[in-house]
Amino acid sequence: MIQLFVTGGTFDKEYNLITGELFFKDSHLPEMINKGRCTLDIDVKTLMMVDSLAMTPEDIDIIVHNCKKSPAERIILTHGTDRMVRTAEALAQADIDKTIVLTGAMIPYAFGNSSDGFFNLGSAIAFVQTLDPGVYIVMNGRYFDWDKVQKNKQTGNFEDIILPI
Repeated sequence: MIQLFVTGGTFDKEYNLITGELFFKDSHLPEMINKGRCTLDIDVKTLMMVDSLAMTPEDIDIIVHNCKKSPAERIILTHGTDRMVRTAEALAQADIDKTIVLTGAMIPYAFGNSSDGFFNLGSAIAFVQTLDPGVYIVMNGRYFDWDKVQKNKQTGNFEDIILPI
C-alpha cells in the first residue's frame, strides 16, 4: 500500500472567478488517481489544506507524526513548493525508515491541461515504488535527495543545488 497525505499547496487550489483569488475546497487527488487509471492500493488522507507559505511548525509536526504512525512503508506528500524542502528536512531529521516522496505543482490541477500536477503525481507514484528508504522531492520528472535540491524562483523548476567551488 502507498499512503498519500494531502497537505494543500497549489496542487489543490481552486480559482474564484469573482475575486480572482486562489482558495482551497476539496482535494483533487482521488479524482486524479482515478483519471490516471491507477490500479495501485493508494490510501488518500487529507492532513490539512494550507499554502506552504502559511504552514506552521505545528503543521509540520502533524505531517511528521502521521508519517511515523502510518503502517505504509511508502508515503507520498502533496505539498506547496515554496516550503517543500523545509518539510522534507523535518522528515529527514525524524529518521523515519520509510520511502517518503514530496511533490507539488506550480499550476493548480483545476486549471486543466496547463497544470503540471498530473505529471508530478504520476512521477511521485513511480518513484515512491522504486527508491530506497529516505526523503525525496519529486518534481519536473526527476527525483532529488531532500538536501540536494532547490526551487529556482526564476524558472519555477526544481534543480540540483550547485555548490560554489
